[in-house]
Amino acid sequence: MGQSVEISSPRSIFWSGLLTDKTRRLFITDPRARIFLISFAMLFFELLCIRWIPSHIRYLSYFNNFILFASFLGMGLGILTARRERFWFPPFPLLLLILTLIVAKNRFDLHVNSAQVLYYGAGEAQSVSAENFIVLPIIFGLVTICFIPLGRMFGQLISLVRPLTAYTFDIIGSLVGIALFSAMSYFALPPIIWFAILMVPLLLLCSRKTVLPTAVLMLMSLGVAWHLQTGAYWSPYYKILLHPVKPRGYIVDVNNAQGHQEMIPWQQKEPFYRRVYQIFPGKSFRHALILGAGSGSDVSTALAHGVQSITAVEIDPTILQLGVRFNPDHPYSNPRVKTVVNDGRTFLQNTTEHYDLIIFALPDSLTLTSSNTSLRLESFLLTQDAIAAARSRLSSNGVLVMYNYYRDQWLIQKLVDMVGHTFNQEPFVSTYGGWGRAAVIMAGPRLAMLPPEKIGHYHNLSHTNNAQLRVLGEGYYPLSMSTPATDDWPFLYLQGRSFPWLYIEGLAMVLFFTLVGTLTLAPRHVLRRFDWHMFFLGVAFMLLEVKSLTTFSLLFGSTWLVNSLVFFAILSSVLLAVLVNHRFKIPRIPVFYVLLFGILVLNLLLPPEALLLSNPLLRYLLASVLAFTPVFLANIIFANSFRDSETADIAFASNLLGIMIGGGLEYFSMLFGYRMLLVPVIIFYACALLLWQRRKRENSCEKIDSQLA
Repeated sequence: MGQSVEISSPRSIFWSGLLTDKTRRLFITDPRARIFLISFAMLFFELLCIRWIPSHIRYLSYFNNFILFASFLGMGLGILTARRERFWFPPFPLLLLILTLIVAKNRFDLHVNSAQVLYYGAGEAQSVSAENFIVLPIIFGLVTICFIPLGRMFGQLISLVRPLTAYTFDIIGSLVGIALFSAMSYFALPPIIWFAILMVPLLLLCSRKTVLPTAVLMLMSLGVAWHLQTGAYWSPYYKILLHPVKPRGYIVDVNNAQGHQEMIPWQQKEPFYRRVYQIFPGKSFRHALILGAGSGSDVSTALAHGVQSITAVEIDPTILQLGVRFNPDHPYSNPRVKTVVNDGRTFLQNTTEHYDLIIFALPDSLTLTSSNTSLRLESFLLTQDAIAAARSRLSSNGVLVMYNYYRDQWLIQKLVDMVGHTFNQEPFVSTYGGWGRAAVIMAGPRLAMLPPEKIGHYHNLSHTNNAQLRVLGEGYYPLSMSTPATDDWPFLYLQGRSFPWLYIEGLAMVLFFTLVGTLTLAPRHVLRRFDWHMFFLGVAFMLLEVKSLTTFSLLFGSTWLVNSLVFFAILSSVLLAVLVNHRFKIPRIPVFYVLLFGILVLNLLLPPEALLLSNPLLRYLLASVLAFTPVFLANIIFANSFRDSETADIAFASNLLGIMIGGGLEYFSMLFGYRMLLVPVIIFYACALLLWQRRKRENSCEKIDSQLA
């Protein structure tokens, strides 16, 4: 090991799983180029799974991180099998076809009924079949199995070149994969393009004998993807379907969740859209800000009630464009409307304008911010700190309005408390009967205009109409002491700080797959050489990466672009650390541990709001120093250990399994908040340092013994 070795004639890993010299490669023979191709394929397939599978399995978007766990587990298990001389596993193209067919034919529907955590559209009179409980294990297992042949090929290649050389080409392949997938998100390209791009590196890695069957199987997978995407629009976040309704308009489904939005005339929309204009009649609002404008219903209602100027903010560009084209009221073509594609919280932080009406327009997503965290797209928009930012943007006679189907009384109380404590007043609340337990929450200086003798404290109203949504109660709502969502604990849909059983059961499933897979597939002599030092580095780095992602999501938005840029920046800092270790011999690695501990403690002491500087450039510079410096230092440490590894494949697999465990530990943020995740980061890096020192002492003793002998 240590010299670059050319592979002249190994059989394709996709078909035999063995490196032999019976056939020549069709295109690529240099192991460095092959590492680049297989790394690109693994990263690209990981992103494809995270985007494509949840688009066909309802609510799986809330569990994207479990798909990430499966990819890391599959890669790790595959690498651990690389030292098995006799090992047969189904080829990747065949496994991919099986995965696509199972997703297409079974029409899985993952229900997520839970009393501890709420989801959009979940829990309303749904009958949960027995099959529901095995949906997540089935998908997790399928994705894990698909990655095993890819990981095995990577494990066999990584031993043919110097460890840092292999890692360099691995990172470059991942960077190219992220850049390409980000470009496809920008142009809203459909899945058939994703599968076609994945096909390219797979064909380049084939032998002459296997290129034809590989192409056939991949084309069959493309056919399934094409069939499933018929009639769909693809945004950077969702698969979107439009269903016409009479007399005019459309129902908008996203990721197979029905009725996510409705593009119908504003008069037919739910009554809570109009409640603020009924409470404050006349054309009394001049400048309105609508956060989560979607396909335009809130904007149509505001225009119909005489709002003179509207800024409509929507995070999903495709949904906004569909509203421009298909909303029967055509609100976005009105010259009084200005549209902004951005994260609502980021817009609040950056705008200098003031509004006399700010509406939080049903912000309730069906997906996570990224596959690394359990944050939803709207998490940082619905915190007490975000409400405070909105209050600072209200005019002296303004009002803030929230409305939605809140689904549970405790969520209404929680939002009432967050709004009320921020404005130091009891909010004015209208609640509605019928499906979904809807409510309107208002607060702000304009409430002083309401006659107290007419409104009074919240009280039930007696209505005899049979409308689906009817006002049940109205008035100033009393405050309580519920647990508020904050920028450090942005979990609005948790009633309090807890670890829901739903996630505990899911993580137990991950642990079960990990133990069974490791004990079954990894050779015993490999398990005995499992690298715990690299394992702890993986656990710590994943938690550190999660903290960096959440920091940048808070400061710059939860958009797909921000997440892509953060991942690209993290991988670039990893590549820089590798190049530093490749170029320079670092004699005292404990110094870097000390520097890392120092900046981690600094991050731990700084609350999130301390980073929310008014100047975006200063905010970016401060966040970059605090988020990317520890990432760089951590990878100096990792690359230094990996460079000196005598079993690079086992070390890399150990690190991947550690990364997967670290992803699971991210859920403890639901108990302690994201800032406190830095405590286990410090602990795990300390464990890694102790193991490194122990190994160094053992190596020194062995060297002395050999000299004496």
